Amino acid sequence: MHAPSSAMLSVAAVVAALAVLSWVCSRWRDAVSGQSAALLPGVRAPLLLIAHPDDECMFFAPTILGLLQGQRPLSVLCCSTGNYYNQGETRKKELLQSCATLGIAPSNVTLIDHRDLPDSPTVKWDERLLSSLILNHIKEKNIDLVITFDEGGISGHYNHISLYLVMRSLHRSGKLPDGCSVLVLASVSIFRKYISLLDLPLSCFCHQDVLFISSGRQYKQAKEAMLLHQSQLLWFRHVYLFFSRYMMINSLNFLHDETAEKES
Repeated sequence: MHAPSSAMLSVAAVVAALAVLSWVCSRWRDAVSGQSAALLPGVRAPLLLIAHPDDECMFFAPTILGLLQGQRPLSVLCCSTGNYYNQGETRKKELLQSCATLGIAPSNVTLIDHRDLPDSPTVKWDERLLSSLILNHIKEKNIDLVITFDEGGISGHYNHISLYLVMRSLHRSGKLPDGCSVLVLASVSIFRKYISLLDLPLSCFCHQDVLFISSGRQYKQAKEAMLLHQSQLLWFRHVYLFFSRYMMINSLNFLHDETAEKES
């Protein structure tokens, strides 16, 4: 028998180190995940604003489960049916099933089906139309916190970014109801996006206003919700389930009043 080469030993050492680090991060995650429920004191009626069915569990599951753990009546506004491949009707049903698995009742899920808001990674949605629809919904539901994408849209998807641009405009122009805040999900580098729990130390030490970390049980719940989006489960989505940090970790930041910041 040949003795293991130094290269093989090096690879084995790296794999072992990553396994130990992953185990440590897992234990750390489960130890601190319960703190999420205590975040955002005073919020009564939060709204998750998404672009497509499956955004809720692909990107925002830790936030959803953290808020629901804190007994907050979270609602969802989805701004398209996700009809890029003519699967809109199927994806509507999948969204409701996914939300139910996460703990959101169908009565708290609203889906917009408008021809001028097409599901497309290259189309910037009409800001005036989108602004009117979102603002009416916020006022109707007495929303005091809107949670959506940041300027990077996590994946750079134009529809995601359109939601950020509209919320930024409503916030800057003072059109939001008094006391309504906007919280955006931080986009991270491609490296951080796909190192799963190994991103936990970086997430904890990087700046953010709010950090949601899912427990092992909550991750399984998010995974179950994602698996209900059968129409979207191509091979790379299965990879995403296991390696994306967004399935377990959400770092979010408030949109701040730029005028107040300059004066201070």
